[in-house]
Amino acid sequence: MFRLALVGLFAFQFLLTSTAFAQAPKGDKKFAILEIDQADEDFQYQGEYYGQIGNDCSWCGAAALGLQVVARGDGHFVASLYHGGLPGNGWDRSARVELEGARQGDVLFLTGGDFQIQVLHGGVVDVRDEAGHLLGQLLKTQRRSITLGATPPPGSTVLFDGTSTDMLKDAEITEEGLLKEGTEFKNTYRSFRLHLEFRLPYMPYATGQARSNSGVYLQSRYEVQILDSFGLEGVENECGGLYKQKRGDVNMCFPPLSWQTYDIAFVAPKFDAQGEKIKNAFITVLLNGVPVHQDYSIIAKTGGGKQEGPDLFPIKLQDHTNPVRFRNIWIVDLSNQPDPVYCTPCQSLACDP
Repeated sequence: MFRLALVGLFAFQFLLTSTAFAQAPKGDKKFAILEIDQADEDFQYQGEYYGQIGNDCSWCGAAALGLQVVARGDGHFVASLYHGGLPGNGWDRSARVELEGARQGDVLFLTGGDFQIQVLHGGVVDVRDEAGHLLGQLLKTQRRSITLGATPPPGSTVLFDGTSTDMLKDAEITEEGLLKEGTEFKNTYRSFRLHLEFRLPYMPYATGQARSNSGVYLQSRYEVQILDSFGLEGVENECGGLYKQKRGDVNMCFPPLSWQTYDIAFVAPKFDAQGEKIKNAFITVLLNGVPVHQDYSIIAKTGGGKQEGPDLFPIKLQDHTNPVRFRNIWIVDLSNQPDPVYCTPCQSLACDP
């Protein structure tokens, strides 16, 4: 079981290792940027904002707001507004307010719900009501996962540290020491605890499954999705989802070009002598330090994964043609550990509390 911790809201460290990539022309859905200094002007407006509104409003009262702004190319944007704060940091889980708009000069204008939003160059957001009255301001923040840079614990196996691909099959390393998408682990694991860090390219013209797509295929069967779904709803085929089976409990995807973390605990399914499944696999997933699946019983293989069975297959980092990068990958083999006990509530006196 992981020791859980909240993401630090005001941690401003923004880690990035430059990587070159032969890109498609601007405007194409394959257009991808891997270096901040090559990003367009829209990238400066994309990101997360947080603050209080209503401090000077005697009739409405103060309230915290979180805002996630997503660039869609050529000055067009969508955004999500959250009451209480940002996902994983104060959001009260009420319906997010969807906004859209465009940049006019140095100001991005967003409308939706009961608000008019103006994102100013320099990381300040003016929040106004429908009549144009200023309610308050939000400031840009860059969050950092609490598990970023996690040190491999005693007994773990380091699979990738930027220096060698000996533990990987068909792996490629960039000049900066990052692992490219499209590889698998040479060793197989039944039950395990896995840590890895990934970075999504900035692909403003791509949408849906074409936007920075990859995935972590556990036992080549169960996919924990990797996708640029920052600022979106966070459904079953978006980042943090068990592909087409279960959405994350909260969408904790950070903006592209920031380093993100997965910490995954996996308990393998059980099979009888005839190869019939008698117990589902269980999984706990932390995305950027926040639990998005907690002891979830996986009912079947996901998407294009291999069919369930007692045979072991390797963990894969999917190549979906998008330049997703990885680093700091290590694993703790729990195959010989006793299974955890999951007590289902029941009325029988024979059921342990």
